[in-house]
Amino acid sequence: MLPALARRLAIASEQSADPGKPPLSVIMLWLEGGPSQLETFDPHPQAAAGGQTRDIGTSVNGLRIADSLPRVAEQMHMATLIRSVVGKEGDHERAIYNIKTGYRPDPTLIHPSIGAVLCDADDAGADIPRHVSILPGGSPARGGFLGAKFDAFKTGDPRSRVPDVEARVDDERYQRRLDDLSDVLETQFARRRLVDMQSNRTLQAASTEAARRMMSSDQLSAFEVTNEPASTQSEFGENPFGRGCLAAVRLIEVGVRCVEVTLGGWDSHVNNHALQSSACEQLDPALAALLKRLQERGLLESTLVVCGGEFGRTPQINPAGGRDHWPHGFSTFLAGGRMRRGYVHGATSAAIDVTGPAGHVGEPVEIADIHATIHTALGLDPAYEYDTPIGRPIARSEGRVLTECLDLA
Repeated sequence: MLPALARRLAIASEQSADPGKPPLSVIMLWLEGGPSQLETFDPHPQAAAGGQTRDIGTSVNGLRIADSLPRVAEQMHMATLIRSVVGKEGDHERAIYNIKTGYRPDPTLIHPSIGAVLCDADDAGADIPRHVSILPGGSPARGGFLGAKFDAFKTGDPRSRVPDVEARVDDERYQRRLDDLSDVLETQFARRRLVDMQSNRTLQAASTEAARRMMSSDQLSAFEVTNEPASTQSEFGENPFGRGCLAAVRLIEVGVRCVEVTLGGWDSHVNNHALQSSACEQLDPALAALLKRLQERGLLESTLVVCGGEFGRTPQINPAGGRDHWPHGFSTFLAGGRMRRGYVHGATSAAIDVTGPAGHVGEPVEIADIHATIHTALGLDPAYEYDTPIGRPIARSEGRVLTECLDLA
């Protein structure tokens, strides 16, 4: 069987596996810079490594998280918290690639992000892009070998209108420009190559049509969070990240498959406690309100929320009062979709051995395991193999599925 045909049949089989369930979506809250596990989801206030952070109880009996996340603490019964993630990359750029794709950087291939994988497997969607990155920072999610059409559509603070989606001339002149564009890029292209225009169109034609459809779509209003009541905007946080999280829910409601919202400010090599606390002041209301709104709108069952960064921070505090890069045991937060609720997986010991991961991480979870579990939670087969452009088959994920973190009943 031809590889392309086999791939389409495999995807169709996945999509039809359970027609009674709605297609799943993903909201990725990307904490750029490396959030400290000790100041967020895995505090150790009694240990020397704990620093100034105290812990508080949560809605899950026995689970305690940092006191900088009081609203999230009230929503932990919705989540699975993995506290023992281990990676092999301590450099920002390489670790970001690893976390977003599930693979370590490879000079021969660019791997797709989770959002690109989901959009490739699910053709149904919105008039507007199905893969969106809000406040994209330096590393927006990419389509990789699946193609640039699966790159995330990048946009800024939802307080401002989406750029370049409104015509700057009247309707008649706008239509003339489109006709001229079609003539130059389609008709002339065909004439030079003596091809039949009915069966040979450039990718430009498809891109132009998609852009026109987006410009005229009512779904663009999903970005307009300022139309929400002032009380709702305040609940999410009146800052770009809070507005991004509110927009993420609105975008999921109109059929977008993956929304990535970036919050920076976590790279705390100096003055760690103040920087982590400041970032948590934005994360706490936004994440809690996002979970609450998804639940109220009946979207939590069909939307997977993933929150984390590229690595954690060192147990020891350096002479500048900061924590450095630490891929040897950090936390990832997942909620909704087919994830188990009110569950904690793995642990780091209060008696942290700063020489390496051995001896202080219980039930270590590799980056690839996170991806295999996410794919399974989305109804995708992590072992499915792509036929890549370099002719080498590659699986969606090489990790193991953390079945104990899932509720597949």
